[in-house]
Amino acid sequence: MSELEQNNIFDKWLANYKTLLFKVVRSYAQTPMEQDDLFQEIIIQVWHSIPKFRQQSSSTTFIYRVALNTAIKWVNKERKHTQDNQPIDHLQAVLCESVIEVDERLTWLYEEIHKLDEIDRSLSLLLLDGFSYKEMASILGISESNVGVKINRIKKLLSTRAKQQDYYGI
Repeated sequence: MSELEQNNIFDKWLANYKTLLFKVVRSYAQTPMEQDDLFQEIIIQVWHSIPKFRQQSSSTTFIYRVALNTAIKWVNKERKHTQDNQPIDHLQAVLCESVIEVDERLTWLYEEIHKLDEIDRSLSLLLLDGFSYKEMASILGISESNVGVKINRIKKLLSTRAKQQDYYGI
């Protein structure tokens, strides 16, 4: 594959799937700085993965797989890196003023999804994007029945948390 072909595919995928990538980023990284870092990691991996795309699955499934695997690796790497460092999250609000109105329910949902383990986070995103159990199983490398069990547990957990916090209308 020539570099020009790779550039064309990359540009097309980035234009078509940036919202998908942002969903993954927002679910795995909390602060704007972390989100920028993770987004860069993901798009680098998407770029490097283009020659490996053999069209055995849809491009959406392929990009989701790359994005989720990159996010999971990034979280594990960040966790190791930040174990001994003190967080400066309280300073982030001072440094970055938010000018965008954000729906509190959506913020709450992403915060709750962020609290889930990596597989459950991935399943939540795939479910929100309307993937079938079969597609989810293929992307994550688990059985369809395991997908169903995990999704039921996630729904119950989020429903319980929503009731506790008066966000049941989500």
